Amino acid sequence: TLGSFSHYQDCSLVVALALTATTFACADDDKDLPAAAVERVEAVMRTLGCKGYEEVEVEDNGYIEIDDAKCEFGTMDIKLDPDGKIVLMSAY
Repeated sequence: TLGSFSHYQDCSLVVALALTATTFACADDDKDLPAAAVERVEAVMRTLGCKGYEEVEVEDNGYIEIDDAKCEFGTMDIKLDPDGKIVLMSAY
């Protein structure tokens, strides 16, 4: 079915296999992000087929929040653990 988890897994796999160079639209305050956080954000954005975001914030515990990521499947808020793995994605 369209809303099944398997459908999104299949889409993510296809996108991940078709990685391409992507230009990211960054908010002005993202210039202060640590280089390691920028690398993690860009890797996730490429994998998901996202082309930009409103804001990125690194929390005190090392988790990274990507607000309003502009992805092929909609606008998403994405949370990454300190290793850059997605722990939460929410659409609105």
